[in-house]
Amino acid sequence: MPEILEVEAYRRLADRAVGARIVGVDAPDPWYLKGGLDPAQVVAAIEGALIVGTDRIGKLLLVGLGPDRPELGLRFGMTGRLVLGDDAPIERLEYSSGRDDPAWDRFALRLDDGRRLRLSDPRRLGGVELDPDRSALGPDAWAVTSAQLRRALAGSAAPLKARLLDQSRLAGLGNLLVDESLWRARLAPTRAAGSLGPVEVRRLARRIASTIVDLDGRGGSHRGDLQVERHRNGHCPRCGEPLERATVGGRTSYWCQRCADAASGRAGLGR
Repeated sequence: MPEILEVEAYRRLADRAVGARIVGVDAPDPWYLKGGLDPAQVVAAIEGALIVGTDRIGKLLLVGLGPDRPELGLRFGMTGRLVLGDDAPIERLEYSSGRDDPAWDRFALRLDDGRRLRLSDPRRLGGVELDPDRSALGPDAWAVTSAQLRRALAGSAAPLKARLLDQSRLAGLGNLLVDESLWRARLAPTRAAGSLGPVEVRRLARRIASTIVDLDGRGGSHRGDLQVERHRNGHCPRCGEPLERATVGGRTSYWCQRCADAASGRAGLGR
C-alpha cells in the first residue's frame, strides 16, 4: 500500500503540474468523494483554478489551488496510484495489480497543457477531499523528533506497532515501514508503546528517520532489508534467528525476538 515514501513520490509528480490550470474535472465515482461532496460541488470548487503548489502530511497529498480556492486532498488507500500524462513514479504497488485499467480511474484533473493528473485505485479505498483537516494527523514521520515520538507513545498500553500505525499520533507509516523501522531499532512490535524508555525512544526516532531516507533512495517502502524474509519461514537478516510472525495492530507483523531481547537486556521482553 502507499506509505509515506510512495505518497512523497506522488507529491513530487504532482509538483510537475504546478503552474497548470485545471480546465476539467473527471469524478466518475461519487463514492470516492468524501465529506458529503458530489461531483458537481467538486467541479464548481476547483475547475478553472491554477495549481500553485503541493504539500504532504503523512499519507495525505495536498494540492494548493490559491487563496480563493479550497485545498485539494488526495488519499490513496491500499492500491491508489497517481499518474500525470504518461508518467507514473510507481508502476506497480507491492501486493497490488500491475495493470493500468481505465476503469480504475476514480478522479482526474484535466490541465490546460493537455495532460491529465489522475488517481487510479482498483480497490477504491482512497478518496478525494476539499480542505482536509490537517489537525487530525500527527506529526509527519519523515521529520519526527524524539520529543514528538515520546508524546505519541506516552502512557499507552497499546502495542508499539499499533501506536505507530495510528495516523492521528504519527502520520505516514504503514505496515512495511513500521516493521522495518522496529527491526532496525531492535524493538518488538508487541511491546506496550508506553513502556519504552528515553534511550529506546531516541533510538526509534533515529531509526524511523534513517529508514525513510534509506528506502527513499532504494525506491520505496518495499525495499527494506526485512522485506525478503516476510514469510512464514523467514529468518532475521541480522542474526539468522527464525522471525516471529503474528497479527499486531490488525496487520501481519514480522520481527526478531532474539535481537529485541539482546537490545533490551531482558530475556522475553515483548512476547
